Amino acid sequence: MLTPVVAPPRIELTPPSVDRWRDGGTGVDHVHAWDTGRPGPRVMIQALTHGNEICGAIALDWLLGEITAGRFRPARGRLIVAFANVAAYQRFDRERPFASRCVDEDLNRVWADEQLLGSRDSAELRRARELRPFVDATELLLDIHSMSEPCAPLMVCGTQDKNAAFARELGVPEVLLIDTGHPAGLRMVERGAFGDPADLKHRALLIECGQHWEAAAADVAIDAVVRFLGLTGLADLAWVRANERLPLPARQRLVRVTEPVVARSDAFKFLVPTMGLSVIAKAGTPIAQDGEQVFVTPYDNTVLVMPGTNNLKPGGTAVRLGRFED
Repeated sequence: MLTPVVAPPRIELTPPSVDRWRDGGTGVDHVHAWDTGRPGPRVMIQALTHGNEICGAIALDWLLGEITAGRFRPARGRLIVAFANVAAYQRFDRERPFASRCVDEDLNRVWADEQLLGSRDSAELRRARELRPFVDATELLLDIHSMSEPCAPLMVCGTQDKNAAFARELGVPEVLLIDTGHPAGLRMVERGAFGDPADLKHRALLIECGQHWEAAAADVAIDAVVRFLGLTGLADLAWVRANERLPLPARQRLVRVTEPVVARSDAFKFLVPTMGLSVIAKAGTPIAQDGEQVFVTPYDNTVLVMPGTNNLKPGGTAVRLGRFED
């Protein structure tokens, strides 16, 4: 059997209601837009790709409150703020907090044209089709997420070094990640020009703010939003400095993923502790087993990236394996 959850997770965050943000004037529920009419990038900030990632909802609720109160307006360019999988979020239940991740499927695996323009139907595909025009018109994207297991915040830069360079300009968090994508489908940060290494105008970042419901994740999310708006030029320095929540790390480190470990059956289990970003010193160390298949570390100092035991299903990525480049 897949590794069970021994105890229910602690819920330190209170999910804000997003009902008041339903009408954003765009014709699509829970999507807001501001076009300054002044030259600048087309920027999008999104949260709730997964309905149980509360820190992103808190960050966007805070940002829209800043805008509504007149404390912030984009200085240039265009800003899109979107709550993605609201249908899943509205199902959040503290007694079953992992169950509201999706309605039918993972919204962050459906961003290839083959799926978006195809005939298959699901709640997440319908929502992705609504969001697609905004995503495709965006040049600089921040997608806010969190993780099922305790782990230091990290910035998923998709598969492209251009996004890691962008994350270094942002300055947070300490750990950056370049991976191999997901075998289950294309993520938003890889869609279209975001996945083109030669197109430096289009860049996308996915921040994992920590464990889903730890209080610290909300500060990470808000801090990332504030710094992202400053980096893109949509916010002035005074507003950024007044609203930063966390200090910059002394340095940033890059983990490059070489391969995923995918659960093949309900028999999958880990053979080592599943703390995110832990390092296994020796190559060939058994780390997981799925029936007769034993997964071992491919090289010395293998980093375990976002291992997941909660809500893991056959076909899902159990952990990604990488190494620090510095």
